[in-house]
Amino acid sequence: METQRQLNIGLFGFGVVGEGLYRVLEQTPSLQANIVKVCIKDPTKKRNAPAELFTTDRNILLNDPEINVIVEVINESEPAFEIVSTALKNGKAVVSASKKMIAEHLPEILEMQQKYNQPFLCESAACASIPVIRNLEEYYDNDLLHSIRAIVNGSTNFILTKMFEDKLDFKQALMLAQQLGFAEADPVLDVEGWDALNKWTFLLTHAYGIVEKPENIVFNGIQNIKLSDAVVAKEKNHEIKLVAQAKKLQNGKVAAFVLPQFVTHDDPLAFVKNEFNGVVIESGFADKQFFYGKGAGSFPTASAVLSDISALRYQYRYEYKKLYYHQPPQLTNEFYVRTYISFDDWKHVPRDKFEWIEEWHAGERKYLVGVLHFKHLQADAWWKENNVSLILAPDAIIEDVEIRKLKKKSLELAGIVD
Repeated sequence: METQRQLNIGLFGFGVVGEGLYRVLEQTPSLQANIVKVCIKDPTKKRNAPAELFTTDRNILLNDPEINVIVEVINESEPAFEIVSTALKNGKAVVSASKKMIAEHLPEILEMQQKYNQPFLCESAACASIPVIRNLEEYYDNDLLHSIRAIVNGSTNFILTKMFEDKLDFKQALMLAQQLGFAEADPVLDVEGWDALNKWTFLLTHAYGIVEKPENIVFNGIQNIKLSDAVVAKEKNHEIKLVAQAKKLQNGKVAAFVLPQFVTHDDPLAFVKNEFNGVVIESGFADKQFFYGKGAGSFPTASAVLSDISALRYQYRYEYKKLYYHQPPQLTNEFYVRTYISFDDWKHVPRDKFEWIEEWHAGERKYLVGVLHFKHLQADAWWKENNVSLILAPDAIIEDVEIRKLKKKSLELAGIVD
């Protein structure tokens, strides 16, 4: 039987997550893991731990032969990548919570794991307390995974919940999120969808073996969603969520994006409120599985870091089977989406781009429901500009094989002969 090894940790960052991890490790001596040194930026800041634990010299941690695990929970992408690179090169296992760094440097990180034969674990970077990466890695084979849909950003989910349930407008809801610590002082990364996009980039690798740059994935945040959109959603008996999704199409290719979406009340994602995250996985034989948990905060994130540290005691690593042992499917933009578009002025909406329009409403804030080819979202930016708000309909994806039948039916219903 393989024995577990003693883990001596070099920790980078002692903010919310770093200190949370320190506290959790203090309470779990059975783990055989202890923090040897912590590298911080500001030595003058008061910290609730012994002064001798801290240093501002990262080389002390990276070159210490006693330290066999580097845990990196800092905010800046490039310094985080340098730390990870040096640690792997120096024969140390790495646990990281830096989603932006992972998304931007995924190919290099994959290459270094193989080259230096060291594990790199990052469960906490995806959905904090939800073990989604481990499940995708271990449980779902590429051929059986039909789709994965997720709420992966707690800040935007909190804002949408407040807009929906307390009828706050976007600015009021954002201010409340900032006051409660669920949104950063500069909320752009969360609110405009960048954070969710970064997480989705490497979750696609674990789900389907797809390695793609974040800039090649269509995304948007919730910055253009109005209180009037929430009112329409309520009328339709829907909720609005920022949903990251990937679906395997009948042609074997994968549709993937991060966009606001109406979800029906019986959709598991409708139950995900405030700062929580949720993931719905559909597969060939297991039907639907729903994971739910806190997606942010000191202890939820620290618990995921702890889970990775714990796994390292038994030499656990991601095998990336779908990338290395199968032919990964390609991302595609060859499909259609049913969309709700609200706007102030018709001139900002190119009606000729729509396959058909199912309904439109003229009022102070106008809206339509129509079907667009996905390549228009990839190529154009009108749907993000000029106060235009795009929200996908539930079950938004329409494949090529279905489009002709649906178009004919839609035109007949509208009394238009094709």
